Amino acid sequence: MDVNPGDVAWVLASTALVLLMTPGLAFFYGGMTKARSTLNMMLMSFATICVVSVLWVIYGFSLAFGNSGSGFFGQISFSHLAEAVNQVTNNGGPYGIPLLLFAGFQLMFAVITPALISGAIADRTKFLTWVIFVAVWVTLVYFPVAHWVFDFGDKDADGNITGAGWLAARGVEDFAGGTAVHINAGAAGLALAIVLGRRLGFKKNPYRPHNLPLVLIGAGLLWFGWFGFNAGSALAANGQAVLALMNTQVATAAALGGWLLVEKIRDGHPTTLGAASGAVAGLVAITPACAFITPAASVLLGVLAGIICSLAVGLKYKLNYDDSLDVVGVHLVGGIVGCLFIGFFGTAFTIGTGKTAYTWGVQGLFHGGGWTLLGNQAIGAFSVLFYSLIVTLILGFILEKTLGFRISRDAELEGIDLTQHAESAYDFENITSGVFSGVGGGGKSSSEGEQA
Repeated sequence: MDVNPGDVAWVLASTALVLLMTPGLAFFYGGMTKARSTLNMMLMSFATICVVSVLWVIYGFSLAFGNSGSGFFGQISFSHLAEAVNQVTNNGGPYGIPLLLFAGFQLMFAVITPALISGAIADRTKFLTWVIFVAVWVTLVYFPVAHWVFDFGDKDADGNITGAGWLAARGVEDFAGGTAVHINAGAAGLALAIVLGRRLGFKKNPYRPHNLPLVLIGAGLLWFGWFGFNAGSALAANGQAVLALMNTQVATAAALGGWLLVEKIRDGHPTTLGAASGAVAGLVAITPACAFITPAASVLLGVLAGIICSLAVGLKYKLNYDDSLDVVGVHLVGGIVGCLFIGFFGTAFTIGTGKTAYTWGVQGLFHGGGWTLLGNQAIGAFSVLFYSLIVTLILGFILEKTLGFRISRDAELEGIDLTQHAESAYDFENITSGVFSGVGGGGKSSSEGEQA
């Protein structure tokens, strides 16, 4: 099979962009939490890079994409990716890409998914237990679900498809991970929020972001990296990637506006946190749909996602669960909105002509395709939701009863950065001493120093 250097270069760049999303998420979450929880929050994201990368090489890729003949999990093998070296995989188009490159690209999806979960349990999670949770969760939940959604199987000698994931074989359309990444992480976040319980002062004390500029920097990095996430999922530098990129941009922009509109009507003023949250909601919603709908439909999806997710984040106060950084309202709800939207507005697209023509996508309800696609999308979204929720509840309760998942009350009051890591993101003592002793002012007060 021929390999196109342009396709390889694009997927290499996309892989780096998707990796950048995890540090971007660390900034986004780190700015949203308390000042005394910043480092712990950011380190939880970086820990997933460590744990998942190692497991992916040992057995994760085989479990997600190995051909076991089962629709529910891949091949149980400790091949250490040896079979991927010097092999080429067909990506559905006229050219292939190196299998090892595909494995690297998919690794970045596996890395960020558990990192998303961490936002639901900010300020109160034992770091060591979190690391163990990530290792077990990706093994039991993410790797199998990635197989369900992303593995389209292999062709045998007779041209028959074997080893495809059961949702992929059923015709569920999820271009870049609305189910496997966002619904999966959102459901797991809800489960862990239930297991760990509410933070001290929930509903009584306001939990405001301590650093909004950091939140905006994180949101910007996520937006930038998401082009690799979505457009890179074409696995080629082609028209499908271009469509995914354009849809990602316009849906995200529209969602940002939709969220701010809700804030203006409901609260009387738009906020920077709302702008950042709206952008992420749009990115989440467009993820499964980016290559299956038109740009005009993407704008509509973005507006709906911004409005629906902005309303959904308030459910935690009505239902009394403490989703610290709105993982459920943004990722679970946004993922469901995007997946179901395909059932209504999905359409088919064709690249090229003649023998090189490449067609993908199925017509949705509003394009004359009937209810079939919508039914498949609902099955895909809710099967992942319930599987992730149930398995994570069980795993979370086991870890809580054995190792302990939540820090003590005293540790939470003192601050998780100090009690878990013996560090602080901000040196308040030196800042305070500088203000009152006049740093560089010969020991005078700041006002005296100015006068001098």
